[in-house]
Amino acid sequence: MIMIKPPHPIEVSTASIFLAGSIAQDKAQKWQDYLTDQLSNTSFTILNPRRESWDSSWQQIKAFEPFREQVEWELEGLEVADLIIMYFDPSTQSPISLLELGLYAQSKKLVVCCPEGFWRKGNVDIVCERYGVPQVEQLDDFIPYIDAFLGK
Repeated sequence: MIMIKPPHPIEVSTASIFLAGSIAQDKAQKWQDYLTDQLSNTSFTILNPRRESWDSSWQQIKAFEPFREQVEWELEGLEVADLIIMYFDPSTQSPISLLELGLYAQSKKLVVCCPEGFWRKGNVDIVCERYGVPQVEQLDDFIPYIDAFLGK
């Protein structure tokens, strides 16, 4: 498995999976770490937007270069990924993940996990139903989708 995180350039030469969903520094569980541990013996590229050097004092405006770099990295990763795994942590509101759900609901490369307790679960469920986005109940349920994606 190859892991790419921002700000490293996205160079993909194998099947790729983007880990979209809740981050909310120090609020969301580190679900990306859990999934990558479960998948460590596979041969594909993981695009993980959880930046090690994130600074919560960064201005979230397009003119602030580190913030812009992060957003553009994520947009590029979503575009090039072969599969997008999206997790909505119930302890967060995840507005950017909701935006990304809207952007990729019709892409046919999205799988969503939105547990009970997420504040907009109803919206997520309806969007997924309308556009045929597969949903799973818990993080471990992503594994069969990834295995099928990799042809296992």
